[in-house]
Amino acid sequence: MGRSILFVAGEGLPFVKTGGLADVIGALPKALVQKGHDARVVLPLYSKIIEKHYDKLERLGTIQIHSGWIDQPATYYKAEADGVIYYFVEHQGYFEREGLYGYEDDGERFAFFQRAVLDMIYFIDWWPNIIHSNDWQTGMIPLMAHACYADDYRYQSIKHVYTIHNMAFQGNFGVDMLPTCLGLDYSYFDDGSIKFDTGISFMKAGIVYADKITTVSPTYSNEILTETYGERMDAVLRYRRGDLWGIVNGIDTDLWNPKTDKLLAKNFDVKSYASGKKANKLALQKKLGLEETDKKPLIGLVSRLTNQKGVYMITDRIREIMGMDVQFVVLGTGEANAENAFKWMEQEYKGQAVYYCGYNEDLAHLIYAASDLFLMPSLYEPCGIGQLIAMHYGALPVVRETGGLKDTVQPFNQYTGEGNGFSFWAANADDMVYTLRWAVEQYNTNRPGWKGLVKSAMTTDVSWNQSAGVYEQLYYEICNWPDE
Repeated sequence: MGRSILFVAGEGLPFVKTGGLADVIGALPKALVQKGHDARVVLPLYSKIIEKHYDKLERLGTIQIHSGWIDQPATYYKAEADGVIYYFVEHQGYFEREGLYGYEDDGERFAFFQRAVLDMIYFIDWWPNIIHSNDWQTGMIPLMAHACYADDYRYQSIKHVYTIHNMAFQGNFGVDMLPTCLGLDYSYFDDGSIKFDTGISFMKAGIVYADKITTVSPTYSNEILTETYGERMDAVLRYRRGDLWGIVNGIDTDLWNPKTDKLLAKNFDVKSYASGKKANKLALQKKLGLEETDKKPLIGLVSRLTNQKGVYMITDRIREIMGMDVQFVVLGTGEANAENAFKWMEQEYKGQAVYYCGYNEDLAHLIYAASDLFLMPSLYEPCGIGQLIAMHYGALPVVRETGGLKDTVQPFNQYTGEGNGFSFWAANADDMVYTLRWAVEQYNTNRPGWKGLVKSAMTTDVSWNQSAGVYEQLYYEICNWPDE
């Protein structure tokens, strides 16, 4: 018997993406549908979605949303992708903007969105067993469902899961948000349940009021219970630790598959990776103006260029990295200091290093396929998607042992030959450079061992199948269903 789950998020593939949350929303519901569940998704209707997908949307109708002082219309649309039904909440003033987040009225915008989602359930007359909310933009849903629809048993029968994708983004706003935008009284602030400093936190509301809380790797679920990683939410997370699950992400192996990927110069699998890697490396070198050679290891980096991602450990040691006689390709955008450092790198090491400032999906696919090593030295990483894609494409990850990186990358053991990548523990550039140098040495001098590592990486199960099964167990538990 299938279950019904409504995923609510601020972004999701295949419609709109700014970060890893979108990958999860694009892949997990799809995996659950394939397992026989009725998994659906609801997103805001952003300008970026309208520009690319409007002709695919079916208009369902318009209703008036009342939430505190908010009295605005919401128009609902519907589309289907990969067997998953997607709903969209349209409001021109709130969502038809250049970006998705980062506006002064974000609290109001997503208060409206969350109330519109809850009203949508009644409007379309589809009552899910579970609402699965994601990140701060949807953290108020468990509380709003409890408080604003108290007299409707259908809402009270819905169970709630809240997933934290990144503790650093919490949705903290002034306390006046309660009556003006959320339609809630001050009691929820006074009793401390959603209080954060002198205001309120959307994330804290999700943590306190959801039936279960998840985050995107087992290691990160333990890390956020500490002051170091908990972003001042560690106390309330420790209070709910019995309901906190750490479930590692997967990737969409239909979208990310070197055997069928149409964006590659040559497709390959674990048996043909050597020729495939060589062909894609040559294609990338030609495309970016690098020296055309298969004698040097190619290091790839596809990332937001922020301190969290450990980029300053890299930029501080560019000369040492390039001194290893490697090629280095960086794709991403972020903090100005990091961007400038990589621009300098490209100028200083012409023909050996390239920095592409921005994001290019086609180029990203080719970088994964061409790279021998994939550098990801994050200071913290809830799960990470890059290392999963890299392994699937035969690029061995070099990562710091934190969060999902620790859970998914098994470091190379030179005595047994086991492993699917390389890792280091301390958050310092010395350890990163040492590990990277060792990885380059293995590429240059230990070809049999390297082939074994690549085979292990490419055969690692990075799909959503196993993780979706863990989510099934979670859903069974909170709904008291038998584990089938």
